[in-house]
Amino acid sequence: MSLTLTKPRTKSMSKYDVKDMKLADKGKLRIEWAFRTMPVLKLIQERFRKEKPLKGVRVAACLHVTTETANLMIVLKDGGAQVSLCASNPLSTQDDVAASLVKHYGIPTFAIKGEDNNTYYKHINAVLDTRPNLTMDDGADLVSIIHSKRKNLVQDIIGGTEETTTGVIRLRSLEQKRLLMYPIIAVNDAFTKHFFDNRYGTGQSTLDGVIRATNILMAGSTVVVAGYGWCGRGVADKARGLGAKVVVTEIDPLKALEAALDGFQVMGMNEAASEGDVFITVTGNLNIIRREHFIKMKDGAIVANSGHFNAEIDIPSLTKLTVKRRQIREFVEEFTLKSGKKVNLLGDGRLINLAAAEGHPASVMDMSFANQALSSEFMVQNSSKLEKKVYRVPEDIDKEIARLKLKAMGIKIDTLTPEQKEYLASWEMGT
Repeated sequence: MSLTLTKPRTKSMSKYDVKDMKLADKGKLRIEWAFRTMPVLKLIQERFRKEKPLKGVRVAACLHVTTETANLMIVLKDGGAQVSLCASNPLSTQDDVAASLVKHYGIPTFAIKGEDNNTYYKHINAVLDTRPNLTMDDGADLVSIIHSKRKNLVQDIIGGTEETTTGVIRLRSLEQKRLLMYPIIAVNDAFTKHFFDNRYGTGQSTLDGVIRATNILMAGSTVVVAGYGWCGRGVADKARGLGAKVVVTEIDPLKALEAALDGFQVMGMNEAASEGDVFITVTGNLNIIRREHFIKMKDGAIVANSGHFNAEIDIPSLTKLTVKRRQIREFVEEFTLKSGKKVNLLGDGRLINLAAAEGHPASVMDMSFANQALSSEFMVQNSSKLEKKVYRVPEDIDKEIARLKLKAMGIKIDTLTPEQKEYLASWEMGT
């Protein structure tokens, strides 16, 4: 390993900051339950315990503090890493899990569900105080703080990983402007991540969050899905599976065409605003639902977001249109507009699948976090070769994770015969 490790020159003010350590035992049981359906990560853990590929590497992680994330942190620690964790979203933390990570696994954790903005960034800086060698982001907040306010940390950093679409967008912007200060592996772009996590995980967990928050009947409702990327595909498919009439809005003509050929109604948000009963944004962009759309919505419309930041819904404009607002259910805020119509915002516009539910099923996150673990190992082993760029997960890692997942599911596939290999490698053999 070419990496030269140095001791951190500063220490965090506190070893942890969680809501209630009395919740730890409950969290441990939930962590163990999740790990039962994470067989790929378990196989990686067995190897990491023996080989210690991350020995002495300081990892600062800013991820959703859930049972699945807890298991990733445990595996990294078993691989020899010195891990510290903070939340990548104020509403996604599972407080019992955070407490268990501290009490049972000795992993410094800084996360409290519902923490204010000041506390959120205090927690980010707490993990950065460990002077990490690797950063692990879900939304690129660690990278953003390092590049804007804590550039002195770069001298110790060999690279990082990024979990989600929104973060990759921010990182590619830094790369294009030649401002990226260290290499990043875009875990989000791995096939075993976005094909499965984004489509099946987001699809199921988003509808789970909406239903838990509202208890509405999806069958017969009109659900407007903003964005038809992998997350949008999943949400639209699962909503249709529950009997909803699904409308898709898009800016990309190819994705819009795909949505139409997949059997969904496609239109602009200006038209969809008066049609929808439930609106779900999954674009990774800014102000997808705006003032003009709120004005056109039906009385009682439900608005939710499953993109990383709550910027997809223009909440300031909704507030200006409002004469009265109240918390009518947990995770449901009712806005009464000047017209008298009511618009219901779920989870303060943050990721509804984590704000009101438990996020993706563990069996899906198994592949995403296997990518995180193996990408971290790859980064350490190849630190001297990597440039200040955003890289895809190496194809052999992606395929190995798929192979291990199939094995865990008891599924066997074919292999090429020598004759088939020769045919594929040849230009001479024709019809």
